[in-house]
Amino acid sequence: MRIGLLGGTFDPIHLGHLRAGELAREALGLDSVLYIPAHVPPHRRGPRSSARDRYAMVCLATAGHACFVPSDLELEREGPSFTIDTLSTLAGEHPGDELVLIVGSDTYPEMAGWRDPKGIFARCQVAVVDRPAGRDASPEAGATALPEGIHRVSGATLAISSTVVRSLAAQGRSLRYLVPDAVADYVEKRRLYR
Repeated sequence: MRIGLLGGTFDPIHLGHLRAGELAREALGLDSVLYIPAHVPPHRRGPRSSARDRYAMVCLATAGHACFVPSDLELEREGPSFTIDTLSTLAGEHPGDELVLIVGSDTYPEMAGWRDPKGIFARCQVAVVDRPAGRDASPEAGATALPEGIHRVSGATLAISSTVVRSLAAQGRSLRYLVPDAVADYVEKRRLYR
């Protein structure tokens, strides 16, 4: 089996995350895509909502897609959520399966600074999903050729960010058509980001 791994803070998960997973699934023939919320993101400020709330939102967001699977793997581990640790655990749980790490074109250049980048590239394939215009970390990120063995995934992506979603929620504004309806309802009922 070919298993995609899409990790992140998911604070909250939005339609852009789901679209990226779908593009990678379709382009690379993935059997499933695991959505893995980070317990303690090592490369950014802590999330605004709890790990359990973020996991619940991932479960709600992925419930309608048979190939999307929420994973609480990183939530069960103490300390920072390092990708290399997650890959090591998943390789042990899925011997013989191909693991494909899915990252955005804005995140890919940061991977050199992650814990054990050589180990990451040795344990999985990497798929880089192009971000919408104006969302890349560098203007040439979408145009630069990727090294051999790194898959570029292009297609119709959505220019949505969790930062914008949190800002709208803080103002009491609608999140419809930015996040799945069940996630919008969850954010409202739990009064997240207020």
